[in-house]
Amino acid sequence: MEIIGYIVSVFIGFLLGLLGGGGSILSIPILVYLFNTEPVLASAYSLFIVGATSLAGAIPKYRDHLVNIKTGILFGIPSIITIFSTRKWIVPSIPNVVYQTQSFTITKRILLLGIFALLMLLASIPMIRGRRERKNKGEHFYIIPVILEGIVIGFLTGLVGAGGGFLIIPALVILTGLPMKTASGTSLFIIAINSLIGFTGDLLNTAMNWPFLLSVTVIAIIGVHFGNVYSRKIPGVKLRKVFGWFTLAMGSWILFKELSGF
Repeated sequence: MEIIGYIVSVFIGFLLGLLGGGGSILSIPILVYLFNTEPVLASAYSLFIVGATSLAGAIPKYRDHLVNIKTGILFGIPSIITIFSTRKWIVPSIPNVVYQTQSFTITKRILLLGIFALLMLLASIPMIRGRRERKNKGEHFYIIPVILEGIVIGFLTGLVGAGGGFLIIPALVILTGLPMKTASGTSLFIIAINSLIGFTGDLLNTAMNWPFLLSVTVIAIIGVHFGNVYSRKIPGVKLRKVFGWFTLAMGSWILFKELSGF
């Protein structure tokens, strides 16, 4: 299973390069189910893998003028503060058994992976519905909603250890009106900052297996370059629908697996 895990790790980067998000949709299941990593540690590893890979993928997007720095900073700063605080103090304080009755138990694992899956399902809906991209020439930039969305997504992504692209991209498309490809590039910029700084919160609490972590990250970075190449060939509308359906499928699978016990 570990060999399979290393092989499919290339798709973590491929998704990030192709869609501007979705790396954590693969990285967390790969770490938990193929490498048998405990979910909280897997969420920490995912932040580093997705963050480093997103940084590598954001550079060519920036060269292609597909990164909106203003939006990225406004979205990223409140997210950074929230995600670091969440990883440093909130996640370690969650008990291993969150709720228990004679017939039902909610563990920390089920809680975190369940929230992760539900967020994926919710985020997939507006992408699948395929709203037409609205034009935004910069004259109507709603700062407060973007900042508030950054705080909310920072907390949620910090809680589940996801880079948050599956939440960030719909927010950028719907709230700011960025075209899909610009939203994808800006998402990589935000994910890189959020994830790597959020990971420092885990560094203060957890010992890391650096040889393993760096190995998976290098493989994912190889994949991000292939994803960037293919993203130039596919229309933004199709990318959005593919992203939505993939997010829906993976979220449904994780939720079923955790609740059914299979």
